[in-house]
Amino acid sequence: MAWSYVALAAVVEIFWVVGLRYSETALQWTGTGAAIIFSFYFIIKACEKLPSGTVYAVFTGSGAAAILLVDILVFHAGFTWITLSFIGLIVIGVVGIKLTTDEAEGGS
Repeated sequence: MAWSYVALAAVVEIFWVVGLRYSETALQWTGTGAAIIFSFYFIIKACEKLPSGTVYAVFTGSGAAAILLVDILVFHAGFTWITLSFIGLIVIGVVGIKLTTDEAEGGS
């Protein structure tokens, strides 16, 4: 379940990062603030079962890769194969961390 919290935090991160860039109204800013709160709530829950350094590394790595893909696919940011290669390295690192971390280790 702890890894599910990390994944949820990374997904919610996409929304608040996009919100930081594009919010204009009070309602949009409120949604962005709520997304930040939910994202960090999920991180805190994950840290109850996983080491905090692992949670943070996976959260930031997977979130950064996802946000870059959203920028390319939704907002038509520039795309290069080298960028895709580096996203692949992030994903490999995230998977490697997940495979080598025992969920029962507890937060530290």
